[in-house]
Order: sequence, then structure tokens, then C-alpha cells
Amino acid sequence: MTRRTKILATLGPATDKPGVLESILEAGVNVVRINFSHGSEEEHLGRVKAVREWAQENDTYIGVLMDLQGPKIRIASFKDGMKIQLNNGDSFALDADKDNLLGDQTSVGIAYKTLPQEVKPGNILILDDGKIVLEVTEIVGNKINTVVTQGGILSDKKGINLRGGGLSANALTEKDKKDIFTAAKAKADYVALSFPINGDDVRETKILLKEAGSHAGVISKIERAESLKENTILDIINESAGIMVARGDLGVEIGDAQLPAQQKRLIKMARSNDRIVITATQMLESMIENPIPTRAEVFDVANAVLDGTDAVMLSAETAAGAYPRNAVETMAEVCVEAEKNPIAKVSQHRLNQNFKDIDETIALSSMYAANHLGVKVIASLTQTGYTALWMSRISSDVSIYAISANVSTLRKVTLYRGVYPCGINEVANTSWGEVNKSVIDTLTKNNVVADGDLVILTKGMHQDNKGGGTNMMKILRVGDNDY
Repeated sequence: MTRRTKILATLGPATDKPGVLESILEAGVNVVRINFSHGSEEEHLGRVKAVREWAQENDTYIGVLMDLQGPKIRIASFKDGMKIQLNNGDSFALDADKDNLLGDQTSVGIAYKTLPQEVKPGNILILDDGKIVLEVTEIVGNKINTVVTQGGILSDKKGINLRGGGLSANALTEKDKKDIFTAAKAKADYVALSFPINGDDVRETKILLKEAGSHAGVISKIERAESLKENTILDIINESAGIMVARGDLGVEIGDAQLPAQQKRLIKMARSNDRIVITATQMLESMIENPIPTRAEVFDVANAVLDGTDAVMLSAETAAGAYPRNAVETMAEVCVEAEKNPIAKVSQHRLNQNFKDIDETIALSSMYAANHLGVKVIASLTQTGYTALWMSRISSDVSIYAISANVSTLRKVTLYRGVYPCGINEVANTSWGEVNKSVIDTLTKNNVVADGDLVILTKGMHQDNKGGGTNMMKILRVGDNDY
């Protein structure tokens, strides 16, 4: 069974070791993630180059997502790199005026200097992804006095979250703006935007990408509590190519108990609005150090697949873990097994809604025809990938092949659930019969179809054989002489 859910894997020191990158790509990675929070431009570009070279050598397509760091809402450092033990009931201060390298047992500096103006007594501050919890008792000048309500070990540069959200830090920092130019230089397929507050942050990112000469789609990472408001999240989704359910910071801000319901809500909203969605954070966390996952992690990945996510993401599991290939193989196996469940094949998408455009009508009609006719695959001739995206919003076990001469489009569709890229030579000035035959021959050569199989082909058939919006669906039987 062909895996429909895509795997997004983060590159890092572990994948820089000889043979490791090749091994995870062979194991089934569809899209790689470059994390701008770590490493230099030279390292980022080198990793992208290695991925693209492997893809070309293996006659396939691998997408590249480059992840902007976003605002540094973090504590500063402790003296001599020390770690401190905070116990319940201890007093501890976050001091914007303190030297960034002189944190001690009683206080530490903060990188986010306006924090004292944005909190008030009674607020809950969460450090290091929920490991340390502080309750604000008073603000004295630029110092936030707190009491420890959940203790633990604290070290340099750990993140700070405000329970319930509300910090005003801009989503795009000066570093992010520079990194956008690196993404353009790398010809990234997607750029992930960290901590967007609303759709304006996405709109600004798209303008900066365009100015840098990039055609990357924006993936908005949903990490702030305030971004979950109905109108706000709809604005973010509609302005983005897709969203990422970034469960780390989001869980800290809203509380982990709320995450499962929000994950389901966000996946459903993204798919309903014809956007892609990635589920991320700690999916196979134990595999950073172990060759097998916990059963809870298996359930987590499977539930995301059953919810309808386009992709599941590996972070430190591949970037810094001891078993990168195991992690990819495990995730692939879990996805395939989850996709066998009938729930993953049933869709009510737009059943009771009018279609907006002709090309959307063809896309969705093709999917319903395929599901009821026993079609082996759908072949979508596409310049932009939109037709394949619309098709992929309908749950099904029919494979969708995005057929294009546009390499950028072929890389983008690597993130669409159930869609597989397939390159073809430019079809201009070629008769449609020849195009149809070329598509069938390509699918047959790749062992996708065989004689007798039904294939639905969609394309834009306009005057003078010029391309355009999809307006035609044709059902072909492999082996027939007349295509």
C-alpha cells in the first residue's frame, strides 16, 4: 500500500554524518526541514544542495521547508554556564537590567526586554517548555519578581511563555528577514513562520519573500494562544499555504490538556479551507535515544493520520537523534497502518456546498468518480498544483499523481497528502492524444498502472492547445490504443 501521509524530517548534526542523509531519504522522507534556529547560512545551503543532488540522482522530488526562528522570548545566561535548582516556594526574578551572562540562584537576565511591561501580578510564566512554572508576584522597574510553583533545573537561554498568551513580540525579527533571503537563495519550497499573531504577519512574510525573489509558500506555525480565536485563525489559514500544529509552545500557552481538541480543530479547519497541515513536536521523542517508540507515540502519530493531517514531522529524532533511519521507518509504518482504517478513506468534503470555480469542480468531481468507479489512479496535469491540492482534501485511497513540467510545483506537492509528483516534458504544441499517451506510458513505466486499469486524467483543454485552468476530465483504460 502506498503511503499517503507525508513525512517531514529535520536535518542537523546527525544527518550530516556520512550516509545518514541518504538513509533517511531512502526510508521515505518526503520533505526536509532546515531549522534557522541553529547553524550558519553555509550549513543550511550545503544541506539543501545535498538533498537536491540526491533527489536528482534518484529521479525523484524532495521538498524543502526552511523554518524561521521567530522572536527570542528567552531567559539570558547564568554565570559560568551554571545550572540552578529551583524548588517550589523559592523566590526568583527575571531582570531585564541584569547582565546577560551573570544569572545566579536568585535572578537571571531576559532577552525579551519588554517583558516587565507586558505582565502583571498573578500571571503564570512557563520556562523550558513547561518544566519550570513561575507565578508573578510583583513588578519593580524592569524586574519581575516571582514565586516558583513548579521547580526543576534551569539553564541558559530557556524559552519563556505566558500562560494564555498575550506577549506582543513581533513574529518577524531582523534575523528572520535576513534568513528569508537565504531561503530565496536556496529556492526553498516552503518557509515556516514562527509565532504569527494574525494574518498581518503572514501577509508581511509573503511580501518579504516576493521582494527576495522567492516563490515559497508560507507555513504558519500555530504557537500562540491568541492566534486560536476563530476569526484570527481563519485569517491566518487563508493567508497561508498551510499551517503547522506546533504543539510545543502552543501546549505551554494553552495547557497540554487542550492540545488534542485543538489539533483536531486545526486539521479540520485547514483541510476545509483547502490548505495543507503539518502535525509536529515530540511525535517520536523517545526515539532520539531509543531504536523503538513508545506505544503512546505510535497512537499519537496514528491519531494525527486519522485526523487528516497532510504530514507528520520529526524534529530532534532525525536532526540530533541516535536512530534517524529507524525513526523515519517507524513513522512510515505507522502511517501506512493507520491509513488502512476505513475512517481514513471516507470524506464529506464539500458534499453540501457549491463549488467555487470550474477547476475546483473538475478536481472534486474526479475524486468522487474515482472513489465510486474503481479507478486505479488520478493523473492531474497541472502547472501550479492547485488541482491536485483540491483533490487531496477528499479522503480516499486513490493515489493522485501531479503531472507537471514545473519542477517547483513538483516539489511543492511533496507535502500534499496522497499526492505524488511525476515529471513530464513540456506539452506545448503537442496534441492531447499524444499528451494522454505520454502520461499513461510514464505511469506504466513506473509500475503505477498496468493493462486494464482505469485512470482519470484531468487537464486544462483550451483553444490552440494552450494551458490554463483545469476544465476537463477524461477516463482512460490502460492498454487501449486510442487515448
